Amino acid sequence: MNMLSTIVSAWKIPDIRKRMIFTLIMLAIFRLGSNIPVPGIDRTVLQQLFQSGQNGLFGLFDLFSGGAFSNFTIFALSVTPYITASIILNLLTIAIPALEALAKEGEEGRKKIAQYTRYLTVVLALVQAIGISVGLFRQALINTDAFSIIVIVATLTAGTAFLMWLGEQITENGIGNGISFIIFGGIISRLPVSVVQTVTRLATGDLSVVTLVIFLIIAVVIIVGIVAIQQGTRKIPVQYAKRVVGRKMYGGQSTHIPLKVNQSGVIPVIFALSLLQFPLTLTYFFPQSGFTGFVVKYLSLNGQPGIWIYSLLNVLLIVFFTYFYTAVTFNPIEVSNNMKANGGFIPGIRPGKPTAEYITKVMNRITVVGAIFLAFIAVLPTLIFQFSDLNFRFGGTSLLIAVGVALETMKQLEGQMTMRNYQGFLK
Repeated sequence: MNMLSTIVSAWKIPDIRKRMIFTLIMLAIFRLGSNIPVPGIDRTVLQQLFQSGQNGLFGLFDLFSGGAFSNFTIFALSVTPYITASIILNLLTIAIPALEALAKEGEEGRKKIAQYTRYLTVVLALVQAIGISVGLFRQALINTDAFSIIVIVATLTAGTAFLMWLGEQITENGIGNGISFIIFGGIISRLPVSVVQTVTRLATGDLSVVTLVIFLIIAVVIIVGIVAIQQGTRKIPVQYAKRVVGRKMYGGQSTHIPLKVNQSGVIPVIFALSLLQFPLTLTYFFPQSGFTGFVVKYLSLNGQPGIWIYSLLNVLLIVFFTYFYTAVTFNPIEVSNNMKANGGFIPGIRPGKPTAEYITKVMNRITVVGAIFLAFIAVLPTLIFQFSDLNFRFGGTSLLIAVGVALETMKQLEGQMTMRNYQGFLK
């Protein structure tokens, strides 16, 4: 109820209401484009391709695109090329001194890196579009001449470029992170279909009430855990020394540094999924080859022992990206220097380098908890499906992304409400 009252109160403020309406319009455009088919595709053949087992292999692509991939619409590639491009640029920023220097230039440097990300996104989208057209979905093409393939490739590439622009518009003029919000919209859009399918299975007797109740309990526990970890913080006490400036005395107060247990949010999960999709992307070009068979057997959730290899890689990548993204977004040395410049210190810790080392030590410890939790939630559905007869696909990773994005969006909304002395539901 507090959450609803926050949204209602935010709606009453004209500038926030304008941002909320803009975000909803952009999401509506996204969902509209997700139902516009690419020209020159035989829908019957396409349906047969996914019924023959391809749907399980490319389920992650369908997750990110909200069903647009399996329907081969203009947004079939979704924002996956953009996420992959962001990963590559973030890694290159550490490896290449010129990019590292550019990242430290402030707003102008970030704009330049964002521009490079856009260019790389278009290139990756073009490569994936070619792979889909001449590889995976070639059987579904009505005409296989060069002009028809060029039209399809151009349509898919333009769709990704438009989604990238749409996400940036949401970030600038709406509420929340645009790219994350698009993924969130795709996941949520599948919920009504899942509900209808569940009700149908209950009516036909394919699903028991006990199984459904067990699933709902697991889902609630996952959601509660996600909220607890996302909201969890470690407060490091900070004391500011008293100092006299003219006739006034400043400082002397006590405060704290809030270190989040999960500093990186759902970004590690999205990044890990994007990298795990890379071998599947290569199979676009060789749909009937031995390489595709190898990927299906060893690097997908449908294979044995692929399901275990995939899950292990997922865990390792999530842990890596949790630490990586935390290191990129949080700089203990900068925090320590700012505290020292303003006369602040952590009780019992010397200012300067010892303070930075202490903050780093605490951050590394609590990040372990966040990383392990993210990895556990991501692989939990796989374990449940492997050792039980529960057959629900809307869990784990989907819930993690959906709840995480919803929490981050509400935080941004409440941040704007706090400026107007409003008390929200997030404590």
